[in-house]
Amino acid sequence: MEDPPTGDVAALEEYVAAAVRTGLVGDPDLAGHLANAAAFEAALPPDGRTLDLGSGAGLPGLLLAHRLPDREFVLLEASARRCRFLEQWAIRLAPRTRVVQGRAEVVARTAEFAGTCAAVVARSFGPPAVTAECGVGFLTLGGVLVVSEPPDTDGSRWPEAGLRRLGLRASGRISADGATVQVIERTEAVGGYPRPDGVPAQRPVF
Repeated sequence: MEDPPTGDVAALEEYVAAAVRTGLVGDPDLAGHLANAAAFEAALPPDGRTLDLGSGAGLPGLLLAHRLPDREFVLLEASARRCRFLEQWAIRLAPRTRVVQGRAEVVARTAEFAGTCAAVVARSFGPPAVTAECGVGFLTLGGVLVVSEPPDTDGSRWPEAGLRRLGLRASGRISADGATVQVIERTEAVGGYPRPDGVPAQRPVF
């Protein structure tokens, strides 16, 4: 990811400062957030709808949408307070971006969103099994789930058998500027996922 223009840097710094001030983000370092977004960007397919799963303050989804203004982005968040924050900053940083309030297990089953995303990105959404199950329902066949990884992990958080139950396959890891993401591809359509709201966390598939 190239450095943003000077005017963009000022707007992005203001955005991150607002997120810290409102308690939605703990780390005020814009450079670190941009580095994390760069790893996600490197894993994205060239086009198609991209959904940020549990967007929170908009990291990485809003940064990616700002960087890729011609791409369709959806920021999915269950909290009304966080959605208001996202809407405020999406208008300034990425006007084409849509903010959707709702639970992933519910929204992924709607006709508007089921199987419609070329990519789903997730940073700190939940444990691997929950992230995989909540993300898979949004993906097209061949679409990718891109998940931020802790440092020094070896991929064992994503067991092959567990992913296969969901019609998923781990397809590689990408690192950029010290940040790492796991890339997981939807390789087949497996019905019944995600299960109803709350079930993925209560009874994880792996």
